[in-house]
Amino acid sequence: MLTRSPLSREANSGRDRRIKENDSAILVGARAAERVSPQATLAEVGRAAATCRACDLWKTATQTVFGEGSIKAKIMVVGEQPGDQEDRMGRPFVGPAGRLLDQALAEAEIERSQVYITNVVKHFKWGPAERGKRRIHKKPRYSEIQACRPWLDAELERVKPEVLVCLGVSAAQALLGKDFRVSRQRGQFIPSSLAPHVIATVHPSSILRAQDDESRHQQLEAFVQDLRQVARVVKRSVH
Repeated sequence: MLTRSPLSREANSGRDRRIKENDSAILVGARAAERVSPQATLAEVGRAAATCRACDLWKTATQTVFGEGSIKAKIMVVGEQPGDQEDRMGRPFVGPAGRLLDQALAEAEIERSQVYITNVVKHFKWGPAERGKRRIHKKPRYSEIQACRPWLDAELERVKPEVLVCLGVSAAQALLGKDFRVSRQRGQFIPSSLAPHVIATVHPSSILRAQDDESRHQQLEAFVQDLRQVARVVKRSVH
């Protein structure tokens, strides 16, 4: 008769606990979103999301950071989560990564009014810096992403974008599955029921972390090229 080692039992116990946490987060998030009428406007959904307690991130965040843009936007851009400045201001993509995104959109000839911008997670997850008062970004857990998913679904249902753009690994895997690899599939249009056209690329924050100016320039140009594909799709849909 085989017996499990204490380490094996501990590993299984940890896995079971994570599964329960994930299921609980999904359930709480779904219940919160269910309280919003299907006829609710995007603004009403945003106000409801501001009271969401489906995971614990709200406890250390300043506020919920909901999406921003026109309900008639042709393009929805989805990132991972708000950063430090977004958390303080209550608006998505207003920090350094957001400014770089605005620059890239302009170079790709995409008008900001055509874009609805949001994140898969609506609260800033952070930890204190070892020195000083800086708040350091921490990657959200799967359960936290799932807890927020009903709000993202509500945004998708109301905006109904022509093109859905996933920025970075967290957004891409949240929407396109855990097996999706941005490194292999960036810049490719992916068949999906989420929107007529779905594409993934890097998050602009990764460009900011480039080792030198030359590398940053090359990465930015590649990012702009991905967005130019989006621009071409939108132009074809208009004409």
